[in-house]
Amino acid sequence: MTRRQLIGFAFAAAGPVSALGLASPAIAFQAARAQPKKKQSALPSLGDFVPYTDPSTENLVVRLTDPERMSVMPPSQNRHVSSESRFLMFSSDRSGNMSPYRLDLRTAEPRQLAEGAGYQPSSLSIDWQEKRALFLSAKRLMRVSLDRLRAETLADEVDGFHINAPLNEIVVLRQGRLQRLGVNAPPLADQVTERGLVSPNGASCCFLRAGEGGECSLWVVAMSGGGKAARVAAGPISNPCWNPDSQTVLFLKQGMIGEAPVSELREALLDGSGDRFVTQTNQFASFCPNGDGSVVVGASRSKAQPHVIITLRSARRDMTLCEHRASRPETVQPVFSPNSRRVYFQSDRDGKPALYAVNVESLVEPTDGTAA
Repeated sequence: MTRRQLIGFAFAAAGPVSALGLASPAIAFQAARAQPKKKQSALPSLGDFVPYTDPSTENLVVRLTDPERMSVMPPSQNRHVSSESRFLMFSSDRSGNMSPYRLDLRTAEPRQLAEGAGYQPSSLSIDWQEKRALFLSAKRLMRVSLDRLRAETLADEVDGFHINAPLNEIVVLRQGRLQRLGVNAPPLADQVTERGLVSPNGASCCFLRAGEGGECSLWVVAMSGGGKAARVAAGPISNPCWNPDSQTVLFLKQGMIGEAPVSELREALLDGSGDRFVTQTNQFASFCPNGDGSVVVGASRSKAQPHVIITLRSARRDMTLCEHRASRPETVQPVFSPNSRRVYFQSDRDGKPALYAVNVESLVEPTDGTAA
């Protein structure tokens, strides 16, 4: 049985958007809610790919890796799901030590890319052309070709980095200083707490500076250099990421209403005029927008409803995809495929952390991107 047959069977209940006659995400949400659930017979598996029916929603989910061995996804801000060749990047200890892998979504076959002491799983990413993987190993920024597995060192003494945009703009963090890689110029910013994030158009970079009492401030600086960084938001914020249009930075702002925790999705404007409310989330611990920013997917930290949820921004409407039941909801890190047809996430619900996929093509209109 091929991977195409397995995934086609496992996701058959979702149905294509065209078959449902869905004209917009809002109509898709209504149609999905109205559709009757069908009982599923035992589903076939392929390699480590194991489909199952979610107990809360009866949606079909595919576990992609074996929970007897640790497998983790990079942060959602890292580019790690292919738009052309149907693969995703992940890290696993299946060889004994945590190492970077490429998972073929057609065949269910993982391929180890490199190994070595000091590898940092949270740094794994692919370049814009999806030909090379980048990661940190013992504070060295490494680049490995995905076809020949040829490795090279790009920089030393790197604490963090981010790559984005068609020209593969890279910013590195060294001892609190944010710098463009390969550019002989003054640092973009100093006193930086976490790595910077390059905007999709490559024009700007956002970063965090730590404050007091667990609060921090969000800043944006031009990649061209020469200008001052602008503070665009502050408070108990987390999970910053660029809106796909590069015009705003999305983030979560945690708080309390009485004794109940709340988590707001907000966006910061680049001109420094402040931030604005987008929607109230279902206690999101992490989130990611889809390819055009019209929908976000998040992982709830609610103990009563530990779900992966998609939210339609314009209507502020939620749809539960499945349970994640992760012991640490902030590690779920759900992410859309580039074409918005699937959501991938991580959970330790079945043992050690493993990767999962759920089809959303009946709920979300497709965006640019052809595979995954």
